[in-house]
Amino acid sequence: MIITLLTDFGTADSYVAELKGVLLSRTTDITLVDISHELPPGDIRAGQYLLSRAWSHFPRGTIHIAVVDPGVGTERRAVAAESGGHRFLAPDNGLLSFLPQDTRFASLPIPKSAAPTFHGRDVFAPAAAALATSSSIESLGTMITDPYCSPLPTPRIDGLTLVGEVIYVDRFGTLVSNIAGNAVQAGVRIRVEGTDVGSLSRTFRDVARGALVTFVGSGGTVEIAVRDGSAARMLGVGVGAEVRA
Repeated sequence: MIITLLTDFGTADSYVAELKGVLLSRTTDITLVDISHELPPGDIRAGQYLLSRAWSHFPRGTIHIAVVDPGVGTERRAVAAESGGHRFLAPDNGLLSFLPQDTRFASLPIPKSAAPTFHGRDVFAPAAAALATSSSIESLGTMITDPYCSPLPTPRIDGLTLVGEVIYVDRFGTLVSNIAGNAVQAGVRIRVEGTDVGSLSRTFRDVARGALVTFVGSGGTVEIAVRDGSAARMLGVGVGAEVRA
């Protein structure tokens, strides 16, 4: 059984190890895969983006724990979800908004013994261990039909121009937009907050070192980078910056 982990915990502290310790204490026949623990603290949209990219590359039956939880300890629900043969555990804060409409959701009870600041360890890890040992999401809690949904923004049309935005900045300073690469006509100039960053290239080596390059990234959307540098730093922009194509 594969269990993936996506958090904003970082690796400087013991939080990830404690979460893994609970999982391994309750079931040993599992493979743990770290998607990332370096999300910006509390950045639900970044968590949604990364999980939406990664989950479908795993085999059916995989369990995904996602914990980006600025509302931990409040009345926000903890949920389990099931879609496409995969199961998910996350706070009900929009992190799972990318899942299709026919996804099944259950609200999980919060044990009185759970630390109000660490549901990753005390709620989601035990629930994942239960799923890994053949429990169903129905057995974990109460089925619900109203999960909180806050999907990532989608592009709009302005005349003949497609207008999107930067939805993620990776560790290289690459600006990832929400504009699908196959929606951009050949030769169209891309602009980021009014700056012309060129038409689509194939890869980084199509430009000189230190130059801006625009391409369709591995996630299928338009990305803006600097070869051997940071587009975010060069352009002085980040998430939410307007991208026109």
